[in-house]
Amino acid sequence: MSQNSFLGTDSLPAIVPTSDEKTLGLLAHVLTFVASFLAPLIIYLIKKDQSEFVADHAKESLNFQITLFLAVMVCIPLSIILIGIPVLILIGVLSLVWRIVATIKASEGKIYRYPYCLRLIK
Repeated sequence: MSQNSFLGTDSLPAIVPTSDEKTLGLLAHVLTFVASFLAPLIIYLIKKDQSEFVADHAKESLNFQITLFLAVMVCIPLSIILIGIPVLILIGVLSLVWRIVATIKASEGKIYRYPYCLRLIK
């Protein structure tokens, strides 16, 4: 079952993840608040061959961090003409909401897709 919405897309994985896998998937999203792209990158590199669920969440989180970085880089020059400031605020609020949703979905053992996210790492 998949749910498409403004909050993203979720689906059930083919194999039910273990409690440890759910925790690592959750950490791939939560740790971005303090370690940006480094946390999901490290989790992905360590677990990519051991757990498809963890690797999927780490890749999705890493892709979202890259997308956020690019969006902020576009908005910084736009701040000179004041358009960038409200857009930066909107990006901040939406990224907070979407990361919380991703964390909840990982803890439920579901695969999550951020909306409007570039999927550069496949």
